[in-house]
Amino acid sequence: MEQAQKLNFIQKYLPASYLVIFIGFLVFGFSENIKGPAIPRMQSDFGINELQLGMLLAYNSIGYLLACSFTGIVTLKLGVKTTSFIAFGSMTISGLFIYIANTYFTFSLSYFLMYVGNGMLEIVLAIFAAKIFIRNTGFMMNLSHFFYGLSSTIAPIIAASMMGWHIFGHDLGWRGMYLIMLSLCIIPMIPTIFIKEPKQTIEKEDKMPVKVFLKDPAAWLIIAILSFGVIAELSIGGWLVNYLEKAHNWTTAKSSAMLSIFFLFFMLARLLLGPIIDKVGFAKSLIYFSGIATFSIILGVLLGSPGVFLFALAGVGVAPIYPTVMALLAKRYPNGTETAITFTVTLMGIALVIGNMLIGFVIDVFKQWFTKLQGAEVGLIRGLQSGFIFIGLCALFCTLAGIFLYRYLQRKEEVI
Repeated sequence: MEQAQKLNFIQKYLPASYLVIFIGFLVFGFSENIKGPAIPRMQSDFGINELQLGMLLAYNSIGYLLACSFTGIVTLKLGVKTTSFIAFGSMTISGLFIYIANTYFTFSLSYFLMYVGNGMLEIVLAIFAAKIFIRNTGFMMNLSHFFYGLSSTIAPIIAASMMGWHIFGHDLGWRGMYLIMLSLCIIPMIPTIFIKEPKQTIEKEDKMPVKVFLKDPAAWLIIAILSFGVIAELSIGGWLVNYLEKAHNWTTAKSSAMLSIFFLFFMLARLLLGPIIDKVGFAKSLIYFSGIATFSIILGVLLGSPGVFLFALAGVGVAPIYPTVMALLAKRYPNGTETAITFTVTLMGIALVIGNMLIGFVIDVFKQWFTKLQGAEVGLIRGLQSGFIFIGLCALFCTLAGIFLYRYLQRKEEVI
């Protein structure tokens, strides 16, 4: 009886569901954004080139894509609680596997497992949040993403610092850093024990069929906007430290600090720009902010060292794209939001795989070309610059798709 009373007290006064979501987004941000400072070390330890590095990041996107394809079904079958345990648990185990991996192949498999868990976590948190944030939905969603932005902001600095720690006479390194950071996923598993399964509020017969969604031209433009926008967002997070270290001879600490500034702008943009987006409109906002990202990335490359700060400004441009697209899908497809989001995110996952492979390919091709013309040092710099120009072009394609979407909705008198 006393144990039951204690459990009821915890459920009443300790919002376990909120803790799972907020801490979940916190560890999600850490796991996804500690790779920036670690990538140059991984590349050195395994002796891989930029194309192989791009392939590694593509494996991550494949893991994310797989998670998109089955997490919804797993959640439906097993529930939010069990699926959350699986997501947190797989990420924790992957940290151990990354630590003990001694070949590029085994490391790739471990990294792949981490991103399967990462993708599962993103999907299950989104489903869980949509079910429990019935009141003040906009504010609560922004608050959730604030925790992701908060951990993303400090993740590169913490990761860079941890890799230099000395424990038992040895450097912790990037392997130990991943082990410790991914072990943090154990923390949100504790409040997960106390959550209650949210009730299903949408009847099956009321859901929009996928065929209806696919026949809407606006849907494909929205998919293009999200895909190009997220490629730009994640590519900056993945490649910026490597770029600054090798193209500008920055230290790991200084490069990680710049990445943290990028995520600081990213976090503040998601937290503060919501009211502006509501006033301007979703489609127009996507055009304006992706345009800021395009300008910042490309000009940041062309200006060289004086323009490096523009990469941080790009965080303001890419940050609103994902949540604004989600809001647009919810408003345009009120009877089929789940279907629209699932299909859109799945195709975005495919685009991420292709995008990561192309970035690595572009860097490698231009690196080899300029190496033959001007030497290895210049070749590496030009290769990395070409890769970031490609990232800027992805932001530009996002802007163009936004323009086409706005014109289409304007003709149909359906601008949101």
